[in-house]
Amino acid sequence: MSAPQRVLIVDDELPATRRLERMVAALDGVAVCGFEHDPTQVVTKCRDLGPDVVLLDVEMPGLNGVDIARQLRAMPAAPVVIFVTAFEQYAVEAFDLDAVDYLVKPVRSERLERALERARERQPDDNATLVSRIGDRTMTVPISDVCALVAEDKYTVVHHAGGMALVEDSLVRLEERFPDRFIRVHRKALVAKASLRGMHRDADGQERVDIKGSKYCPPVSRRNLPAVRKLLLKKD
Repeated sequence: MSAPQRVLIVDDELPATRRLERMVAALDGVAVCGFEHDPTQVVTKCRDLGPDVVLLDVEMPGLNGVDIARQLRAMPAAPVVIFVTAFEQYAVEAFDLDAVDYLVKPVRSERLERALERARERQPDDNATLVSRIGDRTMTVPISDVCALVAEDKYTVVHHAGGMALVEDSLVRLEERFPDRFIRVHRKALVAKASLRGMHRDADGQERVDIKGSKYCPPVSRRNLPAVRKLLLKKD
């Protein structure tokens, strides 16, 4: 049996929070893992609780949901965002921020259920594996153990907790399959966001990333340098 989808409810109004709580509780395979009424504490709460989904109100005092969604998007293993609001004018901006759905209050149960189903499709699967075949030998590597993926000839080299493996999947295909798990550092290399530890400049002046649990330090291209720096700043 798969683990329940963990939902954080963010709304500054208690009645709205309680109503969503009741609606979520009535659904199978879903559980409320927490609440947050202070918009300035949402990112911290997500780091503490690690929800799969955030039901995020838009209109809140001080910091609105669109601003919060931008912050959440930069997190490693970012939760999926579903906007919940009485106002429709933010819909376009919400989808620009890659929100999975946009629910208008009063939320109907069937719409909430459909939105959570869409969110589940977008959530990274920690149970996913990569399959490596060399001759008659087949091995599987849990995606949660992968720290880097490097294109090499017709294969992709998988750097993982147990060493290295070769898979036939292309780097582009793996990036599409796990869009929230990896960051591109070079046209031939992806690094797991959770494994990104820092960056240094080698003797030739080339910027390279430091990867937790690995001696491999792939180069960072000038094109990808701003995104890598931004992610490292968010992790500090």
